[in-house]
Amino acid sequence: MAKRVYISADYSFDSGDRNVVAVLNQWGTDNLHKVDFIDMAKVVSGSISNDPDCRPCDLKQEFNQQINASSAVIFVVGDMTAYHKAGSSCSRATEERLNCSCTPYKHNANGSKMCKVFQTFSREEDSDVGNINSFSYLRHEFEQAKKRKKPIIVVYNSLRKETSWLPSYMKDYESDAQPFWIKNYLGEKVGNYTYIKRVLGYA
Repeated sequence: MAKRVYISADYSFDSGDRNVVAVLNQWGTDNLHKVDFIDMAKVVSGSISNDPDCRPCDLKQEFNQQINASSAVIFVVGDMTAYHKAGSSCSRATEERLNCSCTPYKHNANGSKMCKVFQTFSREEDSDVGNINSFSYLRHEFEQAKKRKKPIIVVYNSLRKETSWLPSYMKDYESDAQPFWIKNYLGEKVGNYTYIKRVLGYA
């Protein structure tokens, strides 16, 4: 039976980890593997991000919904992951609306707009991470997966363990994080499907 697995990764063209995501998605579509992957690129290309007034808080709410519907979450850690701050500029949690502005997603050329959130409230009793926060998109996804007690799988975009790449908020997973890549019997770099299959609970 297929599992819905959410993939969180850096999708930058110049320094991102799209190569890992591409292999994971390939495993999810060929006839040899049994995983239905949901990667962040698919989420942000959907209806919410097509809204010309889509804000970072809207995306974070969508991430929450996708993570909630998933069986597990894979976090791909590359050499730049700890430095990415996209999504962290929101100040609405501590400032009045009139003092806050943000840039609608994918519409940077149009400049920033006043915050559209009129009321905020505490999420302490809610099961989701509030979408009004100063977390980066990557950290928001991580905190949501933790709060909803989803199985978290951390892989390095590397042939070896790169503990120095881990963001500080992932340090508790340092002993469990593993390289995504291995060498096959021909000496070729390939994704470690056996490991991913095992940690997802397949026999």
